[in-house]
Amino acid sequence: MLRKATAAFLGFTALAFLFALPTLQQPAAFWLNLRSGLANWWTWGLVSLLLLRLDRRLPVPEPNIGLRLLCHLPLSFLFSIIVLLLRTALAVVLGWTPSSRLTPPELLSAILQPMFLWTWIIYWLILAAILAARYHQRFLLSELRAERLERLSTQATLHSLRHQLDPHFLFNALNTISAQVDSEPRLARRMIEHLGDLLRHSIETKDRLDIPLSEELATLDHYLAIQRIRFGDRLRFILDIAPHAQHAIVPALILQPLVENAIRHGLSRRSSGGSVWLTARLLPTGLLLSVEDDGDGLPPHWRLDTGQGVGLSLTQQRLAASYGATASLTVQPRPSGGASVQIHLPVLLSQGPLA
Repeated sequence: MLRKATAAFLGFTALAFLFALPTLQQPAAFWLNLRSGLANWWTWGLVSLLLLRLDRRLPVPEPNIGLRLLCHLPLSFLFSIIVLLLRTALAVVLGWTPSSRLTPPELLSAILQPMFLWTWIIYWLILAAILAARYHQRFLLSELRAERLERLSTQATLHSLRHQLDPHFLFNALNTISAQVDSEPRLARRMIEHLGDLLRHSIETKDRLDIPLSEELATLDHYLAIQRIRFGDRLRFILDIAPHAQHAIVPALILQPLVENAIRHGLSRRSSGGSVWLTARLLPTGLLLSVEDDGDGLPPHWRLDTGQGVGLSLTQQRLAASYGATASLTVQPRPSGGASVQIHLPVLLSQGPLA
């Protein structure tokens, strides 16, 4: 409080000097104007501090602005009288006016002069500035609080969606392994080993919603190891990642559901198998991730909003929660057969934003 009072005193003193400067070349007029200015500005400075403290102590909730202003109505007349009396006293102390102005008749005359109305108006102007600053501060705090709650809600949604992906993937992987237990037990054991590596990697990153693309590819490699054991030479996976794209930040487990869909729905029912292409490119508009296959393609009249499974649905929800309208997911037939899934993300590199 003392620091604020000192700063206010120095500020109002500086204003008095500023308004007296035009008469600096006339010493007599300058000192007269300076003393007059000091009497005025010091008075309003002291009254402003008192008004600020008084307003905080009013037994009225801040949102009730009408009742608050009603409380200030009698206070405005009282403070106007105090301002006129205090300014007269300071003017006498500073030698601007004679001490005879402190007699009761003179003080009463100072209160009843037309300056009283102007003083009363200034009181309301100061009060308006105080209330505007306070309500603006409350507005900013409420905005920050709402933004913090929204961010926490978004993070909770993303964690929930991420945790839904884990059992979905695990269920599908166990189904794949169980199909090999009787016919190929040795291959099933190798699949289980890769599944353990994949689960360990998933646990290590379970609290990270976003990771570099290079880490996402390492996770995907564990999943592909299981599928390569299952399909052998029938599965061809072609990786085409631009060098700088490996450092791009992507949602964790964003690629695995797309590759799983390509294998499960596009290639698994074909005796000849097929190919899956994964590409990543840094474009001027962002990061483009593409998963394509040359499998059976999309069913007739298939639509993303009605035909998507769990993997695509969760992926779309995660993108919407993380990036809003700045990210997109599109699924369309591949011209030469099969399907193509593309994800467009804003670019953020692991070392910082893209220049």
